[in-house]
Amino acid sequence: MNRTLFAASFEREEDLLAAVAEARRLGCTVKDAYIPYPVHGLDEAMGIRPSRMGWACFFFGAPALAAAIFFQTWVAAIDWPINIGGKSFFFWQAFVPVSFEFTVLCAGLGTVATLLLTQGLLPLRRSAIPDMGATNNRFVLVLVRSGTPFDADEVMSAFLKCRAVETKEFPEGAS
Repeated sequence: MNRTLFAASFEREEDLLAAVAEARRLGCTVKDAYIPYPVHGLDEAMGIRPSRMGWACFFFGAPALAAAIFFQTWVAAIDWPINIGGKSFFFWQAFVPVSFEFTVLCAGLGTVATLLLTQGLLPLRRSAIPDMGATNNRFVLVLVRSGTPFDADEVMSAFLKCRAVETKEFPEGAS
């Protein structure tokens, strides 16, 4: 399905936030906003729900912690038990550094893999950022039109009303 994208670049973050509010008022679907630095309140204005990456991190970290403790216990008590100075075979204080580091490693790698897969950031994929000074010195808002009809002139005039520096309409995949 060929979708049409509408993009507008702004010089100030206040103009971007006003344009997002105006686009949502018109019933447009906000595809993305390309910004040079984090803008407070943009995710709420765009209607983006809170991230669930914390759950992904826990999902990969908890089994890693269990595996690290199990493996160390198995090595120290079952596979190669060595009684040094009368210490017990399950000396949990010695397991803490390795368990912590392995948990952080697995949680970090799993979270990055989840991020790449869920956001479609795969190798050799062409970037969809419109070249309008995005992420350098401008704030770019991209709306998508697919199936839901809305007046393109009304959207462009709403962008200009919010002090857009440049507006552009293009098919998805061509920037």
